[in-house]
Amino acid sequence: KTTPFERKFNPYDFNGGTTVAIAGEDFVVCAGCTRMSTGYEIQSRSQSKLFALTDHTVLTAAGCMSDVTTLRRMLGARLTQYEHSHAAQMSSSAIAQLLSVTLYYRRFFPYYAFCMVGGIDEEGKGAVYGYDAVGSYKRDDYGCMGSGQNYIMPILDNLIGHKNRLDEKKVLSADEVVAIVKDIYVIATERDIYTGDSVEIKVIRKSGTTTEVFPLKQD
Repeated sequence: KTTPFERKFNPYDFNGGTTVAIAGEDFVVCAGCTRMSTGYEIQSRSQSKLFALTDHTVLTAAGCMSDVTTLRRMLGARLTQYEHSHAAQMSSSAIAQLLSVTLYYRRFFPYYAFCMVGGIDEEGKGAVYGYDAVGSYKRDDYGCMGSGQNYIMPILDNLIGHKNRLDEKKVLSADEVVAIVKDIYVIATERDIYTGDSVEIKVIRKSGTTTEVFPLKQD
């Protein structure tokens, strides 16, 4: 007599990493660590989690890197079609809606990708859009996704959201926001084994995008 043997297949893998997006008056700062892991193994120390969609819009994504790559290719194809049809790049708000319907289309077998879109809106102001796995989204001033979310979000709520504080809220410059991002990633690497190696930081303005790589712990 044979004993029933169950076989399981899981198409998903969580590859770790942490992404952050913060909107300012006329800029957006997007950041993502470059470590890609599976279990207790580091697969790559230089895997970017920031993807430039247009000159003024960046996708940040953490989760299963194969799904993130596929999602990025799908968005890239749709954006190329739009650009060829309209001879112009899609706006950040339109890209936010496009990502929502793309994720919702796959709701029965979702992309294992936790996304944010950072960009400059039609009025020249910074915008951040945060998503769940099936496309529900909202515009916000800041957000964090990935394995280090529980360590970083309370700091963002305090420093950026100014929640539960009695002092006057200060308008932060892009340089001040970048300094905060560096500090919070240093903090996250002390507690989260899936965040580390370095953090890639993009500052998006109407005039263009600048990129900086800040080193983090290697262990």
